[in-house]
Amino acid sequence: MLPTFRTVFVAALSLIAAVPAAQAKSVPVCGYRIDNAYPHDTGAFTEGLLFDRGLLYESTGQKGDSRIVVRALETLEPILQAQIDPSVFGEGLVDWEDQLISLTWRDGIGYRWDRETLKPLGTFRYEGEGWGMTRHDETIYQSDGSSSLRLRDPATMRQTGTLAVTADGRPVENLNELEWIEGAIWANVWMTDRIARIDPKSGKVTSWLDLAGLRDRAGGHGADAVLNGIAWDAPGQRIFVTGKNWNQIFQITPVCTKGA
Repeated sequence: MLPTFRTVFVAALSLIAAVPAAQAKSVPVCGYRIDNAYPHDTGAFTEGLLFDRGLLYESTGQKGDSRIVVRALETLEPILQAQIDPSVFGEGLVDWEDQLISLTWRDGIGYRWDRETLKPLGTFRYEGEGWGMTRHDETIYQSDGSSSLRLRDPATMRQTGTLAVTADGRPVENLNELEWIEGAIWANVWMTDRIARIDPKSGKVTSWLDLAGLRDRAGGHGADAVLNGIAWDAPGQRIFVTGKNWNQIFQITPVCTKGA
């Protein structure tokens, strides 16, 4: 029996509808190359990391041991160090003008520090959990463990917007420490070995960086010793990553296939 026009037409529509799904591409995954390694304090429960003016800035967590540390890459000896109120759990860190700004986890309080001396300049309040931060120009991007980033004005820390982050059309939960690198937001995904590279306009993950194996090399033992900490040396074009209580900071280069 020959197919009717209706049968052929319906079959053609089904084929057309199937093409986009068949051609849909998953987010590409990149590997990495280790270019160098530097010491990291195994007592540092890393929450925020940044590199600027030749120095490393790090904020750590845990009640009673939360602090801000400024040092050179090559040595663990602090140049500057400030203890955070022992009753709170320290979190992310970002720079702005002559200040450093840090958050706390569930305490709803943030701190401003003099960048040159680490003397406290004041505090501010905010809603929701505080996790990681990064900044581009006059916008701070802040994670709170969800699949959305909060946009804040660094002068007031008032929230000015949100950015929903997705991969393959699905929300990416547990966004943690952040870094702005050459037009993209890089985000650790808590409890995984992956970093998401996020388009700041659309919120879409454009590629993953899979850092499997680094934790073992850095002596990361225990459930909490996870990847967390991304820093970008813009003049030197260097990327640094580390984790909570790791013994090393790694300088890495992503290794991607074409199109990633």
